[in-house]
Amino acid sequence: MATGKSFHLPVRVYWEDTDGGGVVYYANYLKFMERARSEWLRALGIDQAGLWRDERIQFAVVEARVRYHKPARYDDLLDISARVEGWKSASVSFQQEVRRDDGELLATAAIRAACLDSDCLKPRRLPPRLLKELQGE
Repeated sequence: MATGKSFHLPVRVYWEDTDGGGVVYYANYLKFMERARSEWLRALGIDQAGLWRDERIQFAVVEARVRYHKPARYDDLLDISARVEGWKSASVSFQQEVRRDDGELLATAAIRAACLDSDCLKPRRLPPRLLKELQGE
C-alpha cells in the first residue's frame, strides 16, 4: 500500500463503546483506529504476533492528533480508514478518518507509529516486507 490508498474497516458501535448517554467515548475512536491499522497490516500479510515473536519487532503510537467533528452513537455502523501519509526508516505516518456508514465525517486523526525493538524499546528499521509494500513494489 503506497501512499494515497486507503484501507477501510467496518466497525459497529456497541454499548461498551459508549458513555452513559449512548455516545462513543472519545478514547474509543483511538481503539477503532488501532484496529484499522492492525487489519491493514494483516491484509498485507504481515502478522504482528509473528513480528514480535520471531523478529522481536513491535509498533507503538508515538504521536496522535485527533479532531472530533460529530458524535457516533450506539449501534452506528462506522467506516474506519487508514491511509499511509509517509514513512521514515523506523516509523509510519497515517491519516485516519471515522465516518458513519452514510458518509458523515465524525473524526480525523494524524497518527505516527514507530517500529521498536521489542527487547529494548528503541527505534528499529521497518521490516523489509512492510517497506516493500510502502514503496509500492
